[in-house]
Amino acid sequence: MHSTSTAELTRQARQTDDTRPRARAIRLHPADDVVVALEQLIGGMPIEGENVIASGLIPPGHKVATRALATGAPVHRYGQIIGFARQPIAAGEHVHTHNLDMGEFSRDYAYGLAARATDYVPESQRATFEGIVRADGRVATRNYIGILTSVNCSATVARAIADHFRRDIHPEALADYPNVDGVVALTHGVGCAVDTEGEALALLQRTLGGYACHTNFASVLVIGLGCETNQIPRLLETQGLKEHAGLRTFTIQDTGGTAKTIAKGIDIVKSMLADANAVHRQPVSASHLSVGLQCGGSDGYSGITANPVLGAAVDRLVRHGGTAILSETPEIYGAEHLLTRRALTREVGEKLVARIHWWEDYCARHNAAMNNNPSAGNKAGGLTTVLEKSLGGIAKAGSTNLVEVYEYAQPVSAKGLVFMDTPGYDPISATGQVAGGANLICFTTGRGSAYGCAPTPSLKLATNSALWKRQSDDMDLNCGGVVDGGDDIDTLGEVLFRMMLDTASGKRTRSELHGYGQNEFVPWQIGAIT
Repeated sequence: MHSTSTAELTRQARQTDDTRPRARAIRLHPADDVVVALEQLIGGMPIEGENVIASGLIPPGHKVATRALATGAPVHRYGQIIGFARQPIAAGEHVHTHNLDMGEFSRDYAYGLAARATDYVPESQRATFEGIVRADGRVATRNYIGILTSVNCSATVARAIADHFRRDIHPEALADYPNVDGVVALTHGVGCAVDTEGEALALLQRTLGGYACHTNFASVLVIGLGCETNQIPRLLETQGLKEHAGLRTFTIQDTGGTAKTIAKGIDIVKSMLADANAVHRQPVSASHLSVGLQCGGSDGYSGITANPVLGAAVDRLVRHGGTAILSETPEIYGAEHLLTRRALTREVGEKLVARIHWWEDYCARHNAAMNNNPSAGNKAGGLTTVLEKSLGGIAKAGSTNLVEVYEYAQPVSAKGLVFMDTPGYDPISATGQVAGGANLICFTTGRGSAYGCAPTPSLKLATNSALWKRQSDDMDLNCGGVVDGGDDIDTLGEVLFRMMLDTASGKRTRSELHGYGQNEFVPWQIGAIT
């Protein structure tokens, strides 16, 4: 017994009339060193469009070398570096974690080089959706009553109050209030034992403040324990908020314990219901949409299908005057130079690079590495390094200018494509986006993330048809047709843009039908707990 080398297989294939079916793969850029398998490859299979024979088993969504690569050679996908060969790689070999490493390389930020004038749709011709116009002119896509907690210690009572109004348990509780989407408790695990003047508390307060005045909440109740570090009066003061009929607060200790707190909370929510119900939807411009862009459970298809489809929808949204919020800073790492080129000004580009440097320092202080991302599931789906993941991830941002950069949970006021600094972990990232004002989330996934985000609806986009068939119960749109051959990116981008408008008009998403949203409120916890 002896093995046949890849070179020998290639030579044999050239010398014979090879009638074997050609395996499908996709080349993303002429300069790429790899192609992406669109089906399971078996050793000896010729690859369609490439002068290459597959060597060994290579799963769909994974990379195949199209030329020989020496140790230390840069490996390109999307025409960009995704890593460096750890060892010699022959043409036809599987390129993945066993033979591809991260490495340092210079990036040309070329601030603003690719910025261009936006072809805005005239206001009179802009797309519309059926929104809820608040008294201050802001537009909501949903109409909830929210219960927030200042500290983990008040989480149980907040949940008990919200449960009293659950339509699946107590249908009579909201029977007279059909315009109220629900009562949700958004709890968290912190709020005490932190520096009163430190970054950690300021970040939590900014997040809670963003939710307390979110346009998708008709009214909000904030409950504390009473003795926590995150005192409610100080929380309101730092966020420029004052208590009023639509923003009520109290604590367990002042009320007299758990039972009295739950009863008081139920009574307060009941007093809010009539006003919350007194809304109606009306046609408003798509310019009132603020869409958080997320990708989770990514795979080798994410940067080929769902992310570019979302990018095509984002380009449409921006042309119609709306806002798109790109985030997940560790997941643009190594691709940030493609965004700085689109920065509207040098200052905007430098803000983005400053956040990248913050993350490099943050990881160094915690003995971590940026390449800790991608996750195990990402790697199983074909992604190897964070560089590769980032290059596919920024496709969500389309081709429009980058107009502003925000820190976590800061209020987003700019129109157009903006960036918010967040971790890559989806619930934390989306929580920051919603705190910043996002009234819709679009979430791409290749592995099958199950996610929702109260009070903001979340649309889920499948990157491949196998996921759609397996988990369509959680998905809103299949983008797998891009590689299957039945769809193109621009057409699906238009479909998604229309889905955004329908969802903003009140059509419920799969995650909303399943009741997702309360457990996915996860403020970013940063700093020392003492």
